[in-house]
Amino acid sequence: MNNNFQKDRKDRKKRLRLHCGIVLFGLTIMLGATLSHVPAKQSNESHEIKSDYKVKDKKAETAKNNEAKKKAETAEANAAVLSMWNHVLVNPWNKLPENFTVDLQQLGDGQAIDKRAYPDLQAMMDDARAQGLSPVICSSYRAPEKQEYLFDDKIKRCEEQGYSKEEAEKVAATWVALPGTSEHQTGLALDIVSSNNQTLEKEQEDTPEQQWLINNSYKYGFILRYPSEKSNITGISYEPWHYRYVGRETAKIIHDSGICLEEYLDSLKPGTK
Repeated sequence: MNNNFQKDRKDRKKRLRLHCGIVLFGLTIMLGATLSHVPAKQSNESHEIKSDYKVKDKKAETAKNNEAKKKAETAEANAAVLSMWNHVLVNPWNKLPENFTVDLQQLGDGQAIDKRAYPDLQAMMDDARAQGLSPVICSSYRAPEKQEYLFDDKIKRCEEQGYSKEEAEKVAATWVALPGTSEHQTGLALDIVSSNNQTLEKEQEDTPEQQWLINNSYKYGFILRYPSEKSNITGISYEPWHYRYVGRETAKIIHDSGICLEEYLDSLKPGTK
């Protein structure tokens, strides 16, 4: 009987070991299957993150390239505008080239203007006269010799007023441009006055002709070149009779913005916002 008991006991142990082995084997397989899926999921997530970074980098690079392209195109367009014939800048700090020439259209009474500006000038004068006004062009294109004479004459008159030679030259330069720095030499500038008041004085601004021109000349491509509040920029004292042709589009921008030609051209230069 003891032998049978011991034999049963050994059989139970074998069955128990076999059962435990089967359970452990099953658990091992289950754990392995579970673990085998974890790296794949992490790998997919890592791949997705890398892909997102690549997309973002691509977008950033594209935006940067587009911005650079836009800046280059703007700079090229601005450079073209700066070089336009009707945008030539002449002031105390910018002299005309010595070989500068202009093809003139004679206006009568010894006056002349750049041929390319003539159609707009004629339209402006015709429309002013249609309003019952009587504008008169008293000065237009000037040869270098004429500008030299006017400057010297202004110095002489200043000296007669009590200025020293040096002081007279400085004062004269605020009213009459030095030869080579006068817009009148470009063929794009005109002094226009009222037929009823042909003096080049501040009171000229009160004439009906000047009031009309100040408010309408930009529509024809002309600007009041030397506004009273811009003398420190233009280098020339206020002249409510001096008009400069810059073209209709530019004239409207300058008029609407309340700026002068120097400010407009400076806004187109590289590095200017």
